[in-house]
Amino acid sequence: MKAISVKETRKLLFTPIVENNPIALQILGICSALAVTVKMDVTLIMCIALTSVVTLSNLFISIIRHYIPDSIRIIVQMTIISSLVIIVDELLKAYAYEASKQLSVFVGLIITNCIVMGRAEAYAMKNPPIKSMLDGFGNGLGYSFVLLVVAAIREVFGSGTFFGMQIMPDSYPVNNFLLLPPSSFIIIGIMIWVIRSFSKSQVEENENPLKAHTFKPLKVKKEVHSG
Repeated sequence: MKAISVKETRKLLFTPIVENNPIALQILGICSALAVTVKMDVTLIMCIALTSVVTLSNLFISIIRHYIPDSIRIIVQMTIISSLVIIVDELLKAYAYEASKQLSVFVGLIITNCIVMGRAEAYAMKNPPIKSMLDGFGNGLGYSFVLLVVAAIREVFGSGTFFGMQIMPDSYPVNNFLLLPPSSFIIIGIMIWVIRSFSKSQVEENENPLKAHTFKPLKVKKEVHSG
């Protein structure tokens, strides 16, 4: 087995954080970013859950990739991912029950998260196990980066707390709008704008540029009437 260079390891781990972030650039995994980012502690648990699933699913799928018939590869991928999601969900219920209740169905919905399925299909099916595991972990870090930033802004300026501890003065008015899911859209939109302002390579080319409107006056023929 060929050893992975330090440069390649860094690329797999850190490129998905900003340069190729699964949420900010690929616009994947938005649903959980809206629903579980009101409190930092709950968001952190969700990040650990998804990172664990995408890392391990990439590893296991890569190990058996040569033995998976092409016609049923999606079914096999979903079986592995759903099994890992069940294990993670049961562990949360056993060791973090309150957080599990607040996360509700969103841990179970990791199976439908495009980041997990996307990395399994696009990377793990084509690359060796260690690389696939690092790729999954890196994309989990990228997902976690966005969710934790969104959660920090929403909790601090929405509730005046951070990890449940009050950091704003008692006179600080609670911002109820930041506690609503639509505020996540705005925060993520601002993050995308900031990232793409500094990284022009992430700006897509305009496939349908507007052309300058050319106006030609209509020529009307005058009819000559004979008297």
